[in-house]
Amino acid sequence: MKPALSDQKLRGGYYTPRPIADFFARWAIKKALTKVLEPSCGDGIILESVAKTLLDLGTSKKDLHNLILGIEIEPRELLKAEKRLRDLGISIGPATFHKGDFFSYCKSHLSDVRKFDAVVGNPPFIRYQNFLEEHRAIAFKLMEVVGLHPNRLTNSWVPFLVASSLLLNEQGKLAMVIPAELFQVNYAAEIRKFLSDFYSKLTLITFKKLVFEGIQQEIVLLLGERNSSKQSGIRTIELESIEDIKSYEYGDFSDSELKPIDHSKEKWTQYFLHTDEILLLRDLRNDQRLTKMGDVINVDVGVVTGENRFFVLNEQQVREYHLRNYVQAIVSRSGHAGGIVFSKKDWQNNISKQYQTFLLNTPDKPFEKQSMAVKSYIRKGEVENVHKGYKCRIRKRWFVVPSIWNPHVFILRQVHGYSKLILNDAEATCTDTVHRGNFVDIKQKKKITAAFLNSLTFAFAEVSGRSYGGGVLTFEPSEIESLPIPLINAGKINFQEIDHLVRENDIISVLNLNDELLLKQGLGLSINKIMMLRNIWEKLRDRRINRKH
Repeated sequence: MKPALSDQKLRGGYYTPRPIADFFARWAIKKALTKVLEPSCGDGIILESVAKTLLDLGTSKKDLHNLILGIEIEPRELLKAEKRLRDLGISIGPATFHKGDFFSYCKSHLSDVRKFDAVVGNPPFIRYQNFLEEHRAIAFKLMEVVGLHPNRLTNSWVPFLVASSLLLNEQGKLAMVIPAELFQVNYAAEIRKFLSDFYSKLTLITFKKLVFEGIQQEIVLLLGERNSSKQSGIRTIELESIEDIKSYEYGDFSDSELKPIDHSKEKWTQYFLHTDEILLLRDLRNDQRLTKMGDVINVDVGVVTGENRFFVLNEQQVREYHLRNYVQAIVSRSGHAGGIVFSKKDWQNNISKQYQTFLLNTPDKPFEKQSMAVKSYIRKGEVENVHKGYKCRIRKRWFVVPSIWNPHVFILRQVHGYSKLILNDAEATCTDTVHRGNFVDIKQKKKITAAFLNSLTFAFAEVSGRSYGGGVLTFEPSEIESLPIPLINAGKINFQEIDHLVRENDIISVLNLNDELLLKQGLGLSINKIMMLRNIWEKLRDRRINRKH
């Protein structure tokens, strides 16, 4: 299996399919003598499309070598790119290619009087730890020039976007392949705001089928236009596959709604919605009658064992290794807690199913002072090299799991259909596949847990969480705490009835009951607005679930 694209030290262009290369060229270039930059050209497939487009528009071959600039750091790929242009009969001049780091080039040419009419490319997706320091330092300085604050989560595509934008003229256009992380991860919040401020019009094109075969990386085509017209905003276009891009290659997006862009760091998942839906969410986000989850629950991650297969055991293993006195109850997977309360009976049922229901909880003391049973099990782990894993290796005692505590409530970290809170009545803890939460006021626990299940909170959850190629919605603790929850009338909810319906997988009946109490009676929302919120949730949920590999 191929690693994720963001784990590979790729230069842009290696993986660019021909339909995307052709689309970028035809969208960005509308006249001869257009000056075009490809900041990480790889083997030159995008530059080849650029050259063909310019020739089709009447540019002479003798002018081309001064209009196209390809930058590439890998010599072998640069040779391939040069060959592509020579095969078209284009002579390669000293200004046609630049061998070296793009960020160094950008730093040296920021003050150039004449900048580029278009920047097109497929920049490398390199995580911070694999981003060479000599290049990263310059890249981050360029980001700081425009007031951005890169950190250890910043992927290389982010400064590529910034630097490329800085090299555009005032009427310039940018077309780039970017990971869909742009829509939803927190570390891209600043770049979202930068793009919304820098470009007068943005178009985002996504695909239901993953573009890079065998690589679980969802991508988006980002198109930015500077001073393109008096009309400004953002549009999203979702296509089945890259072959469908041909119908848009001349830039006719008239059938796609141009939506008002929010010049903030908010996630862009919202732009898959219609304008009236977006405006409804913005109005409700500022509604003072709603409560932020972070005001009623403190959310933290679950237990990080370092190696669940060793530290999380089933009943048979506890007996086999004589560890009964050294384990405690745990929820190891969200699917092991079916309702909105996890009781001791639920835990016992999980035991009978031979689920991993016990967490090894050894005394925090040296190996020599452990019991015979624990010593024996520790030796087994060392034979299996468990102690060499990073998260075990950095601990004082690799076999002592830190931060074991029992929360008031479990909160789903990874969601298929919908998120929920689960009261912890079993004195259990959970692995980091589930978040842990403590109520600010424990007396409100049932009210808050039941009220969380409503169309408004579900809609905001889809916008606030993050989803990748597999369709699972994932939340960080801060993203859970940011969610709004309606609590007016929450005391009238029948907790037992809601728990029963959730266990029966009848979430629609739950929403019908809670929406009536919380949204209609509590907030006074119209039936139309309530159904709009329900539709937002269902639309975004179905979109992420139906991503095709």
